[in-house]
Amino acid sequence: MKILKEADYIEPKIQVDDIMTIIVQTVDPLATVAINAGNVSGPSTGINTSSTAMPAAAPVSGYLVGKDGSIELPVIGKLHLAGLTTNEARELIRSKAVQFFKEPSVIVRYANFKIIVAGEVTKPSTYVVPNEKVTILDALAMAGDLTIYGKRDNILLLRDNLDGTRTAYRINLNKTDLLSNPYYYLHQNDYIYVEPSKGKVAANDLSQTKTIAIAGSILSLLIIIASRVK
Repeated sequence: MKILKEADYIEPKIQVDDIMTIIVQTVDPLATVAINAGNVSGPSTGINTSSTAMPAAAPVSGYLVGKDGSIELPVIGKLHLAGLTTNEARELIRSKAVQFFKEPSVIVRYANFKIIVAGEVTKPSTYVVPNEKVTILDALAMAGDLTIYGKRDNILLLRDNLDGTRTAYRINLNKTDLLSNPYYYLHQNDYIYVEPSKGKVAANDLSQTKTIAIAGSILSLLIIIASRVK
Protein backbone atom coordinates (compact mmCIF):
# COMPACT_ATOMS: atom_id res chain seq x y z
CA MET A 1 0.00 0.00 0.00
CA LYS A 2 1.38 3.38 -1.04
CA ILE A 3 1.00 6.26 1.40
CA LEU A 4 0.41 9.59 -0.35
CA LYS A 5 1.77 12.77 1.19
CA GLU A 6 -0.66 15.67 1.45
CA ALA A 7 0.34 19.27 0.84
CA ASP A 8 0.95 21.39 3.92
CA TYR A 9 -2.20 23.27 4.81
CA ILE A 10 -1.66 27.03 4.70
CA GLU A 11 -4.44 29.05 6.27
CA PRO A 12 -6.07 31.50 3.86
CA LYS A 13 -5.68 35.19 4.57
CA ILE A 14 -8.60 37.50 5.21
CA GLN A 15 -9.30 39.71 2.21
CA VAL A 16 -11.23 42.87 1.43
CA ASP A 17 -15.00 42.19 1.10
CA ASP A 18 -14.80 39.02 3.20
CA ILE A 19 -17.57 38.71 5.78
CA MET A 20 -16.37 37.50 9.17
CA THR A 21 -18.50 36.07 11.94
CA ILE A 22 -17.06 37.46 15.18
CA ILE A 23 -18.36 36.41 18.59
CA VAL A 24 -16.96 37.61 21.91
CA GLN A 25 -18.04 35.64 24.98
CA THR A 26 -17.60 36.53 28.64
CA VAL A 27 -18.97 35.36 31.98
CA ASP A 28 -21.67 38.02 31.62
CA PRO A 29 -23.38 37.40 28.26
CA LEU A 30 -24.95 40.87 28.32
CA ALA A 31 -21.56 42.55 28.35
CA THR A 32 -20.79 41.73 24.71
CA VAL A 33 -24.30 41.68 23.27
CA ALA A 34 -23.55 44.79 21.17
CA ILE A 35 -20.64 43.04 19.45
CA ASN A 36 -22.41 39.74 18.88
CA ALA A 37 -25.60 41.41 17.64
CA GLY A 38 -23.70 43.86 15.46
CA ASN A 39 -23.25 41.48 12.54
CA VAL A 40 -24.62 42.78 9.26
CA SER A 41 -26.61 40.42 7.06
CA GLY A 42 -26.40 39.86 3.34
CA PRO A 43 -27.58 37.28 0.80
CA SER A 44 -25.83 33.93 0.43
CA THR A 45 -25.11 32.36 -2.97
CA GLY A 46 -24.47 28.84 -1.75
CA ILE A 47 -26.49 25.83 -2.94
CA ASN A 48 -27.40 22.96 -0.66
CA THR A 49 -25.93 20.17 -2.80
CA SER A 50 -23.99 18.41 -0.04
CA SER A 51 -23.65 18.21 3.70
CA THR A 52 -20.86 20.80 3.58
CA ALA A 53 -22.70 23.45 1.58
CA MET A 54 -24.92 26.13 3.07
CA PRO A 55 -28.51 26.52 1.79
CA ALA A 56 -29.04 29.19 -0.86
CA ALA A 57 -31.60 31.03 1.25
CA ALA A 58 -29.44 31.19 4.38
CA PRO A 59 -28.41 34.79 5.17
CA VAL A 60 -24.75 35.60 5.67
CA SER A 61 -24.17 37.34 8.99
CA GLY A 62 -20.93 38.92 10.02
CA TYR A 63 -18.68 41.95 9.82
CA LEU A 64 -17.71 43.12 6.33
CA VAL A 65 -14.00 43.76 5.78
CA GLY A 66 -13.90 47.23 4.23
CA LYS A 67 -11.85 48.46 1.31
CA ASP A 68 -9.17 49.58 3.78
CA GLY A 69 -8.97 46.01 5.14
CA SER A 70 -10.60 46.90 8.46
CA ILE A 71 -13.75 46.18 10.44
CA GLU A 72 -15.48 48.28 13.10
CA LEU A 73 -16.48 46.48 16.30
CA PRO A 74 -18.74 48.08 18.91
CA VAL A 75 -16.83 49.03 22.10
CA ILE A 76 -13.52 47.63 20.78
CA GLY A 77 -13.26 49.90 17.77
CA LYS A 78 -11.59 49.66 14.35
CA LEU A 79 -9.27 46.72 13.62
CA HIS A 80 -7.26 45.88 10.51
CA LEU A 81 -7.85 42.22 9.61
CA ALA A 82 -6.88 41.98 5.93
CA GLY A 83 -3.81 39.79 5.50
CA LEU A 84 -4.40 37.90 8.75
CA THR A 85 -5.54 34.31 9.22
CA THR A 86 -8.62 33.65 11.34
CA ASN A 87 -6.35 32.53 14.20
CA GLU A 88 -4.32 35.74 13.98
CA ALA A 89 -7.50 37.82 13.80
CA ARG A 90 -8.89 36.04 16.87
CA GLU A 91 -5.74 36.82 18.88
CA LEU A 92 -5.78 40.46 17.75
CA ILE A 93 -9.42 40.90 18.75
CA ARG A 94 -8.88 39.13 22.08
CA SER A 95 -5.87 41.36 22.87
CA LYS A 96 -8.09 44.40 22.39
CA ALA A 97 -11.12 42.89 24.11
CA VAL A 98 -9.26 42.28 27.38
CA GLN A 99 -9.06 46.06 27.80
CA PHE A 100 -12.85 46.19 28.11
CA PHE A 101 -13.99 42.71 29.22
CA LYS A 102 -12.86 40.19 31.80
CA GLU A 103 -11.39 36.96 30.35
CA PRO A 104 -13.07 37.23 26.94
CA SER A 105 -13.27 34.26 24.57
CA VAL A 106 -13.26 35.12 20.87
CA ILE A 107 -14.52 33.16 17.88
CA VAL A 108 -13.65 34.26 14.32
CA ARG A 109 -14.89 32.41 11.26
CA TYR A 110 -15.58 33.13 7.61
CA ALA A 111 -19.26 33.71 6.93
CA ASN A 112 -18.90 33.79 3.13
CA PHE A 113 -16.10 31.33 2.33
CA LYS A 114 -17.26 30.69 -1.22
CA ILE A 115 -15.90 28.60 -4.07
CA ILE A 116 -17.04 28.96 -7.69
CA VAL A 117 -17.11 25.82 -9.85
CA ALA A 118 -17.92 26.19 -13.55
CA GLY A 119 -17.55 24.39 -16.86
CA GLU A 120 -17.95 20.66 -17.41
CA VAL A 121 -19.32 19.65 -14.00
CA THR A 122 -22.76 18.27 -13.15
CA LYS A 123 -23.84 21.21 -10.97
CA PRO A 124 -21.85 24.38 -11.81
CA SER A 125 -22.52 27.05 -9.18
CA THR A 126 -21.14 29.14 -6.34
CA TYR A 127 -20.79 27.17 -3.11
CA VAL A 128 -20.52 28.66 0.36
CA VAL A 129 -18.85 26.28 2.82
CA PRO A 130 -18.65 26.61 6.60
CA ASN A 131 -15.20 25.02 6.79
CA GLU A 132 -12.22 26.98 5.45
CA LYS A 133 -10.16 23.80 5.07
CA VAL A 134 -11.60 22.68 1.73
CA THR A 135 -9.80 20.92 -1.13
CA ILE A 136 -10.28 20.98 -4.88
CA LEU A 137 -11.69 17.44 -4.64
CA ASP A 138 -14.23 18.64 -2.08
CA ALA A 139 -15.32 21.44 -4.42
CA LEU A 140 -15.67 19.14 -7.42
CA ALA A 141 -17.64 16.67 -5.30
CA MET A 142 -20.06 19.44 -4.26
CA ALA A 143 -20.50 20.23 -7.97
CA GLY A 144 -21.40 16.60 -8.70
CA ASP A 145 -18.01 15.71 -10.20
CA LEU A 146 -16.91 16.21 -13.80
CA THR A 147 -19.17 15.30 -16.71
CA ILE A 148 -17.98 12.70 -19.23
CA TYR A 149 -16.67 15.59 -21.34
CA GLY A 150 -14.62 17.28 -18.59
CA LYS A 151 -10.84 17.40 -19.00
CA ARG A 152 -9.31 15.98 -15.82
CA ASP A 153 -5.74 16.83 -16.78
CA ASN A 154 -6.11 20.60 -17.20
CA ILE A 155 -8.32 22.09 -14.45
CA LEU A 156 -8.07 25.88 -14.33
CA LEU A 157 -7.86 27.51 -10.89
CA LEU A 158 -8.11 31.30 -10.62
CA ARG A 159 -7.11 32.78 -7.27
CA ASP A 160 -7.42 36.34 -5.97
CA ASN A 161 -4.28 37.80 -4.41
CA LEU A 162 -4.14 40.21 -1.49
CA ASP A 163 -2.91 42.99 -3.81
CA GLY A 164 -6.07 42.76 -5.92
CA THR A 165 -4.53 40.78 -8.78
CA ARG A 166 -5.60 37.31 -9.91
CA THR A 167 -3.33 34.37 -10.70
CA ALA A 168 -4.12 31.31 -12.83
CA TYR A 169 -2.93 27.76 -12.09
CA ARG A 170 -3.38 24.48 -13.94
CA ILE A 171 -4.07 21.26 -12.02
CA ASN A 172 -3.92 17.69 -13.35
CA LEU A 173 -6.30 15.43 -11.43
CA ASN A 174 -4.70 12.34 -12.96
CA LYS A 175 -1.31 12.90 -11.35
CA THR A 176 -0.44 10.88 -8.26
CA ASP A 177 1.11 13.96 -6.66
CA LEU A 178 -2.23 15.81 -6.67
CA LEU A 179 -2.50 15.63 -2.87
CA SER A 180 0.88 17.31 -2.48
CA ASN A 181 0.06 20.07 -4.97
CA PRO A 182 0.39 23.47 -3.22
CA TYR A 183 -3.04 24.40 -4.62
CA TYR A 184 -4.77 21.26 -3.39
CA TYR A 185 -6.31 23.31 -0.57
CA LEU A 186 -8.54 26.13 -1.77
CA HIS A 187 -8.88 29.71 -0.63
CA GLN A 188 -12.01 31.83 -0.44
CA ASN A 189 -13.26 33.11 -3.81
CA ASP A 190 -11.25 30.51 -5.77
CA TYR A 191 -12.70 29.97 -9.26
CA ILE A 192 -12.46 26.46 -10.70
CA TYR A 193 -13.13 25.91 -14.41
CA VAL A 194 -13.29 22.49 -16.01
CA GLU A 195 -12.58 22.68 -19.74
CA PRO A 196 -14.57 20.57 -22.25
CA SER A 197 -12.71 17.83 -24.07
CA LYS A 198 -12.33 17.61 -27.87
CA GLY A 199 -15.10 15.01 -27.79
CA LYS A 200 -17.56 17.64 -26.48
CA VAL A 201 -16.53 20.10 -29.18
CA ALA A 202 -16.89 17.41 -31.86
CA ALA A 203 -20.31 16.40 -30.49
CA ASN A 204 -21.48 20.02 -30.59
CA ASP A 205 -20.19 20.46 -34.15
CA LEU A 206 -21.98 17.26 -35.24
CA SER A 207 -25.19 18.41 -33.59
CA GLN A 208 -24.99 21.78 -35.34
CA THR A 209 -24.29 20.08 -38.68
CA LYS A 210 -27.33 17.82 -38.26
CA THR A 211 -29.49 20.80 -37.33
CA ILE A 212 -28.38 22.74 -40.39
CA ALA A 213 -28.94 19.71 -42.62
CA ILE A 214 -32.45 19.16 -41.26
CA ALA A 215 -33.27 22.84 -41.62
CA GLY A 216 -31.97 22.78 -45.20
CA SER A 217 -34.09 19.72 -46.03
CA ILE A 218 -37.22 21.33 -44.58
CA LEU A 219 -36.56 24.54 -46.49
CA SER A 220 -36.07 22.62 -49.75
CA LEU A 221 -39.32 20.73 -49.16
CA LEU A 222 -41.21 23.97 -48.53
CA ILE A 223 -39.82 25.46 -51.75
CA ILE A 224 -40.90 22.40 -53.76
CA ILE A 225 -44.38 22.47 -52.24
CA ALA A 226 -44.71 26.20 -52.88
CA SER A 227 -43.64 25.81 -56.55
CA ARG A 228 -46.16 23.01 -57.18
CA VAL A 229 -48.98 24.98 -55.58
CA LYS A 230 -48.31 27.84 -57.98
